[in-house]
Amino acid sequence: MTIEQAQQQVDHWIKTYGVRYFSELTNMAVLTEEVGELARLMARRYGDQSEKESDRGKDLGDEMADVLWVLLCLANQTGVNLTEAFAKNMEKKTQRDKDRHRHNPKL
Repeated sequence: MTIEQAQQQVDHWIKTYGVRYFSELTNMAVLTEEVGELARLMARRYGDQSEKESDRGKDLGDEMADVLWVLLCLANQTGVNLTEAFAKNMEKKTQRDKDRHRHNPKL
């Protein structure tokens, strides 16, 4: 599935089952919440915090997909084509950082 297809699939789902998009500001808050849930799981699973019993059954991929879902919603709502935006962003990073990391003694 391409990013564009994912945007279309989310839009179809919202219009079929979700009635309508939440407001952009609400979705921004939901995105923040979803990123927080992912961060909590990452910190407990890969960081220094111990995992709680309630975290053990959580699926890392599902948490990431929740973040992606809301990001796709926001892109649809604001008219952003994420395929184009991602391609431009990759080009920007490549031009800006093509030698930066190779010469970083910390890496």
